Amino acid sequence: MESKIKEKIKHLTDKINEHNYAYYVLDQPYLSDAEYDNLFRELESLEKDNPKLIQPSSPTQRVGHPIKSGFQNYSHDTPMLSLSNAINEQEIHDFNQRINKWLEQESTSYIAEPKIDGLGVSLIYESGNLVRALTRGDGYTGEDITHNIKTINAVPMVLRDNKHSHPEFIEIRGEIFMLKSDFAKLNQVRVQEGEKLFANARNAAAGSVRQLDPHVTAKRKLSIFCYELGASKGLDINSHWGMLSYLRSIGLPVNPLAKKIDTINNMITYHQTLENKRESIPYEIDGSVIKVDNYFLRSNLGERARSPRWAIAAKFKSKDAETQILDIVLQVGRTGVITPVAKIREVEISGAIISSATLHNQDEIDKKDIRINDYATVQRSGDVIPKISNIILEKRPKKTVKFDIANHTCPSCNSIISRLEGEAAYRCDNPDCKAKVQGSIEHFCSKNAMNIDGLGIQIVEQLIDSTLVATIDDLFTLSYSDLVVLDRFQEKSANNLINAINNSKDTTFPRFIFALGIPNVGQHTSKILDIHCESSIDKLSMLSLEDLENIDSVGLVVAQSIIEFFNSPSNMNILNNCLAGGVKIKKTLFENSHQLKDVTFVITGSFKTHKRNEIKEILEKKGAKVASTVSSKTNFLIMGENAGSKLEKAKALNIKIVNEDQLESFIN
Repeated sequence: MESKIKEKIKHLTDKINEHNYAYYVLDQPYLSDAEYDNLFRELESLEKDNPKLIQPSSPTQRVGHPIKSGFQNYSHDTPMLSLSNAINEQEIHDFNQRINKWLEQESTSYIAEPKIDGLGVSLIYESGNLVRALTRGDGYTGEDITHNIKTINAVPMVLRDNKHSHPEFIEIRGEIFMLKSDFAKLNQVRVQEGEKLFANARNAAAGSVRQLDPHVTAKRKLSIFCYELGASKGLDINSHWGMLSYLRSIGLPVNPLAKKIDTINNMITYHQTLENKRESIPYEIDGSVIKVDNYFLRSNLGERARSPRWAIAAKFKSKDAETQILDIVLQVGRTGVITPVAKIREVEISGAIISSATLHNQDEIDKKDIRINDYATVQRSGDVIPKISNIILEKRPKKTVKFDIANHTCPSCNSIISRLEGEAAYRCDNPDCKAKVQGSIEHFCSKNAMNIDGLGIQIVEQLIDSTLVATIDDLFTLSYSDLVVLDRFQEKSANNLINAINNSKDTTFPRFIFALGIPNVGQHTSKILDIHCESSIDKLSMLSLEDLENIDSVGLVVAQSIIEFFNSPSNMNILNNCLAGGVKIKKTLFENSHQLKDVTFVITGSFKTHKRNEIKEILEKKGAKVASTVSSKTNFLIMGENAGSKLEKAKALNIKIVNEDQLESFIN
């Protein structure tokens, strides 16, 4: 009897999965919604009566239990890089010319696809089974959103069989989005339930995949198109077009508007056609993505620090609308920079209600002669940030006056603001300015800095207003008795915050340096400084301008910012108070950090015993430079399985090659 039930469950599962494939990948559904629902309910009923026969990959198991706390971070095996932008047709021409010149050929084959305004995701399959889904994050580390991705029927939990066996490991990149129609329905429901509306479909999709409870995500219809491979083991694909065909064959949806492009004229035509059809496409797009098709050529072209040379995102012209500037207000950030913002009569652009637009700085205001009460054209730059594109002078009301930031004081503390010679921005120089203090504390507590859970914007503001916190070091003097008497706090929440602050005290050099908010010093620079200073803040504070400039990736501007920070008595007082308050810098273990100084490596292929980012980290801790492309400056190629074109190029340049069997002894 059990074998028959098991067989019936398998039959229903296969039929539901086949329909999902036909619906989401082939766009050829063969079941009505009612038929599909009946199959699903029948499967649910059988599994309810026979819980031992439920498989983790069953369609009924897509919606799991809520996760108890925040999202766990994982590193991407291959970074999810951004793309360089082309903002007009000339820049598309320039991209094509650069590619052909670099490759020393007259023409190149490309693949063009719509650029979807969604949320990047990495799907990780092992032997055909979905094991993890990560957000793009900062490109190197993403958040685990597997529990929510499983609720998307278009994402197979088990890859569809094709004529080849599934690779042992594969990362598949995709874009999660919400159809315009589903977004409209979601906002209609939120109106009925008295909830705040989502500004646009992208925000709705992003908010949905970051829910702790997958039941919430399941109620919001999310879609996905897959467009690229990350790392893989045991997969041999030589072109982007072949990769899209492969993804389709294993059950993953790819964009049907993707097209092969062979000439620059076809490239421009594709982009223009897509822009003209933009409104009729059922999801939001903001441009086209153009990629070199051949993977060997991609390898030759290589990558810049943050983007590949072999691809470009060609942006559409920004959508615009006419409105009126009701006011110009000033905002101040954590570094004291004053930013003018236009408050405008509400207008809808690309499904978003726009009520304000950035004016950047005084130079921008002067250039466009922007005045309060002017009528203006507002654009969503890149369909994201609203800005004033031009003033409609023929509609200018009488008695408008020029706007000058210099006539104003700091919007937060009323202090005098000043503009340094050579700078575009005005700044508030008052170190006690509330907006600056609040911004610096919020940054200090943020996830990539000290990661103090529970210190959000409202709590930080409350602590400042209660005079409990004036600078970041005051956080380490807070006590349970200070917090429990405040609004929003009870015994549990007060204890939780104190515990979070205490837990943050054991930190790393890169986190702490980034948290201090030194201008121009980001996460990457903090890690570079860690290597050169051996996790010592004292060593960093003693470096001269020349010493800092000699560090790879640290230029004059960054060097000057570091020198100015450590020359400030108030900054040093805050830093020392943090250390006295219990902050402990865990020394990063650098094994012979100068052993491989001035040695350049390239890593290629897949490895059985290490992930590529682990090998990269080991080499960097020994002082080596790890590049993404093989060149005459490369000293060693670390080679795994399926090494591809980088191996051929290394051989041609007589570069020394280290295989996986030699790796351990070589590293040690």
